[in-house]
Amino acid sequence: MIGIIGIVVIFVMVFGGYLLAGGKMAIIIKSLPFELMMIGGAAVGAFLLSNDGAAVKHTLKDIGKVFKGPKWKPDDYRDLLCLLFALIRMARQNPVAIEQHIEEPDASSIFSKYPRILKDREAIDLICDTIRSASMNYDDPHQVEEVLEKRIEANLHHALHSSHALQSIADGLPALGIVAAVLGVIKTMGSIDQPPEVLGKLIGGALVGTFLGVFLAYGMVAPFATKVKAVIEEDAHFYQLIREVLVANLHNHVAAICIEVGRQNTPSHIRPGYSDLEEALKAAKQDAA
Repeated sequence: MIGIIGIVVIFVMVFGGYLLAGGKMAIIIKSLPFELMMIGGAAVGAFLLSNDGAAVKHTLKDIGKVFKGPKWKPDDYRDLLCLLFALIRMARQNPVAIEQHIEEPDASSIFSKYPRILKDREAIDLICDTIRSASMNYDDPHQVEEVLEKRIEANLHHALHSSHALQSIADGLPALGIVAAVLGVIKTMGSIDQPPEVLGKLIGGALVGTFLGVFLAYGMVAPFATKVKAVIEEDAHFYQLIREVLVANLHNHVAAICIEVGRQNTPSHIRPGYSDLEEALKAAKQDAA
């Protein structure tokens, strides 16, 4: 919702201010389809040229994040901590029983309690691979921590590609606007013998290209890129929490301490409250019993 409000504010303030200053929309409206075809078409073509099919689909999908916001909500972080708590307890109490859960998470009675998390293959693989590493008696937990950190960084780098692609478009739009404006000037020069009122409209139409390129770059596409990046980076905290808890487990801290380490390292605006988490953990223990 806030994304839609932002777009409305941009258009109302820019064009509202223009109209209040005495500007006329006729020239803009007349030139807009042609300028948009040149600038927008060139931007789309450059985008397709500089990305493969998977990256194009990834970017188009991620545009929805501007309006949807982060995938993971505060309740999901609480559920993740409950899931990790149950897995750590079972791994310590019955190392043999935990194997069936991490080898077949889709059929696991523990994972099935948290369907939103179960749908995220990266989160599930991260949890299962790390617990499997712990069962292999790694002598140095720091090795596992380093592997997890590199894996999360690689996934984040890949996820941020859509943001970088949008920012590249934003960076190129002002130049494409100038290209469209130059073409408009060329057109105007071909009508140099026309009266001033005709030339004025032609020059005004040419300047629409410059306006449109800058407006789309800094008023639309760049904010989209920034928002997508912010959402992706916030969702990355979900995977960082998995790392924090499971690394604490590798250091043989008690299960409750492992969970508290994860909770404390979660950003405050999505961090589960201590009391709320305690109630959830108690409920999880009763279900397990």
